[in-house]
Amino acid sequence: MRRLILLRHAKSDWPPAVADLERPLAARGRAEAPAIGDFMIREGLRPDLALVSPARRARETWTLVAAAFPELPPHQTDPRLYMATADALLDVVRAARADATLLILGHNPGLEEFARTLVGRGNAEARKRLAGSFPTAALAVIEFAADDWAELLPQEGTLVHFVTPRSLGARQN
Repeated sequence: MRRLILLRHAKSDWPPAVADLERPLAARGRAEAPAIGDFMIREGLRPDLALVSPARRARETWTLVAAAFPELPPHQTDPRLYMATADALLDVVRAARADATLLILGHNPGLEEFARTLVGRGNAEARKRLAGSFPTAALAVIEFAADDWAELLPQEGTLVHFVTPRSLGARQN
């Protein structure tokens, strides 16, 4: 069984004259991201590898989420994730180490489309929420029967969790 964790970066700020790649998290994002890390700890969702977009808002999100773990999970910045399409994300995952529980931290609209493409079954309420939107700091956990990421196919995933800071009761401004 393979487990894929998809995480959208937390709410970002839009400072004037700052390039998109360098946009920081907003106060709301800094407040909400730790709730996702706490949820991951409670549910035993420690990735073997976290691939993080090079965008500042994504890197800051990972720092805040990862702070919940007693030992920092292995992670790397992956330039392929910056504004990646669903097809590009599929290529990234298929190339991953066969036995890794993988976390992808990226951006919409590609991340949302990718999640919807992968999920074919699972928790009905979570699937309904995922069909609605994939807001900032949302986390989807999808499991696959495949033995190797190279075997990943659309609609073969089982959605185990789909949570947002709001669904976890995190503070929102």
